[in-house]
Amino acid sequence: GRIERGLVKIGETIEIVGIHPTRAVVVTGVEMFQKTLDQGEAGDNVGCLLRGVERADIERGQVLAKPGSIKPHTTFAAEVYVLSKEEGGRHTPFFPGYRPQFYIRTTDVTGAIQLPAGVEMVMPGDNIQMDVELIQPVAIEEGLRFAIREGGRTVGAGVVTKITK
Repeated sequence: GRIERGLVKIGETIEIVGIHPTRAVVVTGVEMFQKTLDQGEAGDNVGCLLRGVERADIERGQVLAKPGSIKPHTTFAAEVYVLSKEEGGRHTPFFPGYRPQFYIRTTDVTGAIQLPAGVEMVMPGDNIQMDVELIQPVAIEEGLRFAIREGGRTVGAGVVTKITK
């Protein structure tokens, strides 16, 4: 995967965060374009070999991170823009309890939305604050951008403003 920030070095302990319980592992190799490296840095697309971890143990959307640097969460507040019909978004409004897919980094996770008090529906083209509860924990932090998808098409774009759980 792509290194978002920092370095990954052979021999260091890192955590696999998100979807399943967090687990610590040791990096035994870093590869880029079939070449073995001592380390990878921000922006590199690398493959990491991890001690005791099979390919089947890792899922799309999980994150490798410095221990303690990022935690998996299921609920957060977000600022969202809902695409208009002309932008390829929904033709109709959505209501509290709407359960779209949240596309976070490289994974789709279903989530339920809660709208602010007094807001009964969200129209295409609206900007809205909302609370989101995901069905699986994902490595997220404030400032992370995501897309809202429904039936394979993007219907909104948002940014995490506050982690709530």
